[in-house]
Amino acid sequence: MATESSESEEEGKITGGNQLLIVDDDLREMGKKAAWSVSSCKTGNGVCSLRDENLETYWQSDGAQPHLVNIQFQKKVKLQLVVLYVDFKLDESYTPSKISIRAGDGFHNLKEIKTVELVKPTGWVYLSLSGTDPRETFVNTFLLQIAVLSNHLNGRDTHVRQFKVYGPRPNPIPHQPFQFTSTEFITHSTVR
Repeated sequence: MATESSESEEEGKITGGNQLLIVDDDLREMGKKAAWSVSSCKTGNGVCSLRDENLETYWQSDGAQPHLVNIQFQKKVKLQLVVLYVDFKLDESYTPSKISIRAGDGFHNLKEIKTVELVKPTGWVYLSLSGTDPRETFVNTFLLQIAVLSNHLNGRDTHVRQFKVYGPRPNPIPHQPFQFTSTEFITHSTVR
């Protein structure tokens, strides 16, 4: 799995953050397959700022909490990891402090997967979607919703600089115990 942010002794609290985005090779970024929407935004700081690969830009909400980011997929996908970039040093009271992650087939049946508290985070924050059962390594869903429930210093609006969702990379050959990487090996891996 990806490098985890430092977690405190209490479950669900994350402090710090990583300056470099490091994700295992067996995960792939799934965000480009989705339709993204937000509950509100200030002009010029919309949903595009979440996905533009620029840490200087950010999504800024505009309205009452909770602030929502909705990620909708056309077909059911397996998701394993949510990664967001936040910066307490720059954004102070705009930095999220409590986040809820929900999943479902649509808005009508969202279920909360996890609630996480962030303590003055600066950098990439990794949020695993796996459950308490070791067999639950991913979430199978059409819709993932991230709700910012509260901000540091009782701030009203929120800033999130980048957002990524990762799922397991599928094996290119079904029922193949080995995962070959070169095209030549994959071509000769089956017997006719």
